[in-house]
Amino acid sequence: MIQFKNISKRFGGKTIINQFSLNIEAGELVVFIGPSGCGKTTLLKMINKLVQPSSGQIFVNGSDISKVNPIELRRNIGYVIQNTGLFPHMTIQENVELIPKLKGEDSQVIESKTKELLQIVGLDPQEYLDRYPKELSGGQQQRVGVARAFSTDSDIILMDEPFSALDPVTRTSLQDELYLMQKELNKTIIFVTHDMDEAIKIADKICILKDGNILQYDTPENILKNPADDFVADFIGKRRIWNNPELMTVEDFMITNPIKITARRNVLQAIEIMKEYKVDSLMVTNKQNKLIGLITLKGIQLLNRNSIVADVMEKNILSVTEDANLISVLATMNEHRIGYLPVVNFENQLIGLITRSSILSALSSQLIDMEVAF
Repeated sequence: MIQFKNISKRFGGKTIINQFSLNIEAGELVVFIGPSGCGKTTLLKMINKLVQPSSGQIFVNGSDISKVNPIELRRNIGYVIQNTGLFPHMTIQENVELIPKLKGEDSQVIESKTKELLQIVGLDPQEYLDRYPKELSGGQQQRVGVARAFSTDSDIILMDEPFSALDPVTRTSLQDELYLMQKELNKTIIFVTHDMDEAIKIADKICILKDGNILQYDTPENILKNPADDFVADFIGKRRIWNNPELMTVEDFMITNPIKITARRNVLQAIEIMKEYKVDSLMVTNKQNKLIGLITLKGIQLLNRNSIVADVMEKNILSVTEDANLISVLATMNEHRIGYLPVVNFENQLIGLITRSSILSALSSQLIDMEVAF
């Protein structure tokens, strides 16, 4: 969708962007973040030719934008800035409909889309269409700015610190609205911010910049868990992952070699295996290692020792996949009053076991590691 190829930018004798190369896939929300002066806004403005690179190329859908008329290019790219950029002498409806009308779209389609977009950003069309920007709060104006950016029906939306001047409650609300809009409308969004919490909350991928160079480009989860270097670790904050437990997944906490048994074994053999490995439950799997049941010491100790596991095992058991997050796992454990969950892949093959003890053990280890780092 968008490709930066060996982009450099110099102002005077100073290099702002240094041999920057990056591919952004269609439908992704990518956040540019870094210290002041790292080049994030400059890169954003290059996409709609508000800033020209000193060298290198930018491609959109395979086309070199240096060969595209800038006016035509900008009409097909939504743009949201911090102070909204709304025209004060135009009503909200006129502001939102400006670009679609300039493109000659059908007036009835434009009006219908305008109302739909205002609804999506949480503004009642009947109440706000005929108002002027000065009659709206800062948060409401920013919502209109977002609606206007999406009104172009373009595939690309550029957003330059659009929520930074808003109060925390309004900002959180707009972040939620943006995330839902992006998932519903499948736009490619490049979002500039200086706030790591905001980046983590909304991004599919985060590009961390310093002195015009990419330090790390990855998913929020991977950046939090595996920062590329000490600067990235310090920039995101060593303890930040604890503020985002939804990014902690089963894979981080599970026991990778759970004790298991086949359904053909008998109860006596099951009890002996439990004693040997000092466990009180066993996962039951078939030849393909698919999870088919579970037996517990409490459930079988009074049974005939010759009973076959297949006849006495629990068959309707809960399980999770390794990408399930910690919050959902704990909620399931609490809801069903259980202390463990088998971990399976998408073919229902057993790959691990997560228990309250394994969670506590992993959390303790990570806390100790961070204390040592500090």
